[in-house]
Parts: sequence; C-alpha cells; structure tokens
Amino acid sequence: MPTIEILGLVAATITTSAFVPQVFKTWREKSTKDISLTMYTVMFIGVSLWFVYGVLIQSVPVTLANGVTAVLIFALILLKLRYK
Repeated sequence: MPTIEILGLVAATITTSAFVPQVFKTWREKSTKDISLTMYTVMFIGVSLWFVYGVLIQSVPVTLANGVTAVLIFALILLKLRYK
C-alpha cells in the first residue's frame, strides 16, 4: 500500500472517530437539545457526496471515512428526531 494511502487512512480514522463521542453521549443521555438538526443534515449530505466521490475515484480512505461518518451522522439525526 502506498504511503499516501496510509496517510489518508490515518487521517480518515482520526476525523471519523471524532463523531463517536457525540453519538455515544447523545445515546447515553437521550438529550439532543444542543445539537443542530440543520447542521447535521447538511453535513450528512456533504459526507454522502464525498462518499460517492470516493467510490468514483476508487479511493479507499475517502470512501471508508465518509461512509462511516455518514452512518454516524445519520445516527445522530435519528437520535435528534427521536429525543426531540
């Protein structure tokens, strides 16, 4: 695997993992009062488009990072709607 792909996977892991504490905290506390539905919806659309882009250019780091991030953001959106 080329060094640049490894760099991309490390960056993807770090940025994607940033969403995990928010999902866990929201799920645990069942409170979404401080979460912006608009922001997360726009972010979900953006990372979904990045995911498609990653698939089209056949980039594992771009596809993987944005696919996982989209799932985490979608979970936050569902929690926001559930605990509104």
